[in-house]
Amino acid sequence: MRRLIWWHARMLPLLVGNRDLQSILRYADVGPDPAFAGVPAEAIAGWVIAATRKPWLMRKRRCLRQGLLGMRFMRLAGHDPELHFGIDRQSLAASSVAAHCWIVLGGKPVLNDILEGMEPVHTWRPE
Repeated sequence: MRRLIWWHARMLPLLVGNRDLQSILRYADVGPDPAFAGVPAEAIAGWVIAATRKPWLMRKRRCLRQGLLGMRFMRLAGHDPELHFGIDRQSLAASSVAAHCWIVLGGKPVLNDILEGMEPVHTWRPE
């Protein structure tokens, strides 16, 4: 699975491109796959972080890249994570809004975490 996550990390910028959020989230909207059953969410989170450590694309959207990869592979492994989105309220007056996302499983962050000053605005969980 580690190699597959690495490959998806490299391909993700091409897959999401300049698409809208709803289209981007479809990438992570997958069902469980018996081939990945039983892989711990913490292991997946570690592999995602390792695969995205030195991004060559999506540098300014690292948390989104990690969130999409983590959601996809945690869902393939049979977990039921949520992808949380937040914004920095102080950045609303700036020319660009600062945003962040993180994955929560069982009420606890497992990949990234809410950052200081971030206001949660949306939680996405595939149906």
